Amino acid sequence: MEKAYNITSLNFDGGFMMITIDGKSFKLKLSDISDKLDKASDQERNDYKISPSGYGIHWRLVDEDLSINGLLKADKSQYSIEYRA
Repeated sequence: MEKAYNITSLNFDGGFMMITIDGKSFKLKLSDISDKLDKASDQERNDYKISPSGYGIHWRLVDEDLSINGLLKADKSQYSIEYRA
């Protein structure tokens, strides 16, 4: 199975998620993409699983699922910041 997206890193810094998708890095404001992750503890945020297909990410402790397509659309918002790793 070919992956839809290749996610090589995902971490959190304060109220932001930093994620690298297909070699391009993004810094996304958590309050813009997920109320659950914005309010979650570090332990809850760091307990995630990337789908084998690369289509999404699941956080079991907060019962949250985010699609990569949705995150890429969120990056187009005025609050998201693209950065290079």
